[in-house]
Amino acid sequence: MDNSTHMQRWGLTGLMIVICLLVNLPIILMALNSFQTTEQILASRSLIPQQFSLSNYQSLTNTPFFTYLRNSLIVSLGATAFSVTAAVLAGYALSRFRNGLLDAYSSTLFAVQMFPIILALIPLFLLFRPLGLINTPMSVIIVYAVVNLPFVTWMARSYFDTIPRELEEAALIDGCSHIGAFVRIVLPLSGPGLAAVSIFAFLFSYNEFFIASVFLRTTEAMTLPVGIQMFMQQFSTDWGSLMAAATLTMLPTLVLFLFVQKFITHGAIAGGVKG
Repeated sequence: MDNSTHMQRWGLTGLMIVICLLVNLPIILMALNSFQTTEQILASRSLIPQQFSLSNYQSLTNTPFFTYLRNSLIVSLGATAFSVTAAVLAGYALSRFRNGLLDAYSSTLFAVQMFPIILALIPLFLLFRPLGLINTPMSVIIVYAVVNLPFVTWMARSYFDTIPRELEEAALIDGCSHIGAFVRIVLPLSGPGLAAVSIFAFLFSYNEFFIASVFLRTTEAMTLPVGIQMFMQQFSTDWGSLMAAATLTMLPTLVLFLFVQKFITHGAIAGGVKG
């Protein structure tokens, strides 16, 4: 490798590092300022904190923050389980079978995906209230699962299209039923794609604010995106606690991405290529 090529690669690496820092600068500053009190944040003239303290994180133990975190995890995991289970079955059917009913269902998915969910919130609220679902995780789990379903179904279908049909045909010849071939052959091979589908469904449910703010009105029921706004009062904002809460809110998704980023890349690429 000559010097010019070596320098070019180092230059591109340096450029990418600078771009990443600029794009993530708000997140970096948020994490740094979470170690300052509100008074220090407002009085400081520098973007970089001069003093660091854990007081903001200690004060979170006196707030319902961890209740919000628990609710977010329950809602996100529940919605992901419902939507991915339905998407796997629907995506497999759309991938392997062709008839008028499935074609109509496939077209309906596009129509549902284009429908603005905000138009359905008031009718859903009036429907859920007599059923006792308001201020319960089940209300938003149902809505999130339905909202996620078109997107994750198309992702699952695209991934199933990349799995050769010959593998299932060989299993059928060996005596497996269609369900047996699906469970024993297709599902194990579709692990990376289904992991990517689950991650996208989880992140939507974990970060969503508007739907949760409509159906979850009490402190005991709020999720993190709704609960964090409680740090912002009408006449003042507890910036220190808000920064600390936002930083801790970000950590679960950051850890998730660190462990499953290869599945996201693999699933996204496979989902965009037809076999």
